[in-house]
Amino acid sequence: MKKVAVVLILISLASCKKDKPEPAQPETPVVVQPTQQRVFVLNEGKFQSENATISLYNVATAEVVKEYYQAQNGNAKLGDVAQSMTRTGDRYYIAVNNSKKIVVCDKDMKKITEITNLLSPRYILPVSDSKAYVTDLSSNSIHILDLASNTISGQIQCFGWTERLVKSGNEVFVLNEGVGKMYVINPSNDKITDSVVVGDYPASLELDKNGKLWVLTQGDSFNNKPGQLCKIDPTTRAIELKMPFTSADFPSALCLNKTKDTLLYLNNGVWRMPVTATTKPASAFIGAGTRMFYGLGVNPANYSIYVSDAIDFSQSSTIYIYDNAGNEKSFFKSGVNANSFYFE
Repeated sequence: MKKVAVVLILISLASCKKDKPEPAQPETPVVVQPTQQRVFVLNEGKFQSENATISLYNVATAEVVKEYYQAQNGNAKLGDVAQSMTRTGDRYYIAVNNSKKIVVCDKDMKKITEITNLLSPRYILPVSDSKAYVTDLSSNSIHILDLASNTISGQIQCFGWTERLVKSGNEVFVLNEGVGKMYVINPSNDKITDSVVVGDYPASLELDKNGKLWVLTQGDSFNNKPGQLCKIDPTTRAIELKMPFTSADFPSALCLNKTKDTLLYLNNGVWRMPVTATTKPASAFIGAGTRMFYGLGVNPANYSIYVSDAIDFSQSSTIYIYDNAGNEKSFFKSGVNANSFYFE
């Protein structure tokens, strides 16, 4: 889910439209050979509709299983709003925020267990072999997840809406959308040690090949406060570079390519820039046209760019694949509101 105010508006509009009927999905487990690269597409689904899904795309054959999780789990539903998915070891952890749970699956996407009694989990980051942090929209804390028992073992008190997080060296950096800060956590004792003011609604966070942090803030359009792209030194906490957007922009989905020397993000179209740049690009690398770009990812195997078109936020998304030069190569249908991609 993007910024809450915008999502609520979009949900309201989408609720006025009838969902298109979806074709029947396979009820038996699907097997992809280990030599074939697979791409998981995480589909949020429509808010309060319990129709979140995970799609599987086979790069070698271009075959698609739109409801792969259901196919692997006897047509069981995943839940309401699949926010993010993280792999650690041979397990996947899927944060399903409006269902207030994390679904734990094996490498074939078969459910092992569920972690419940959460308020609204957002993103999951393993910080050691035995421990992960889980950010949350509503709990005013970061959850500490015991990876051995798949239970919540504690909390890090952190007022507001916590979002993306990364680990750099021996520290964890986490964004707080509610207060416009990036917090620094010592994972050895689970204590917040510092914070950096980064701007209104920081939603994306990446660590580049030079060890620099990049924060993309969406801004506060209701109060005419534009977002910005910041480069931060994680050691000194200094903001080394600020690249402002305009109040008409709505940037999101910051990501890096395989070599972590190139940034990409969405702002109507797809924008691309080297991490050595000191100004934002003057024009979009891939124009959106009439498409509603919503999710973005770069395949580390071949640098191809995957972009989802949410269309009307009610029907199945279309996934477009572009080569590294920005040429459209193919497309396929996924689930409702495809927000991210996971490449294997």
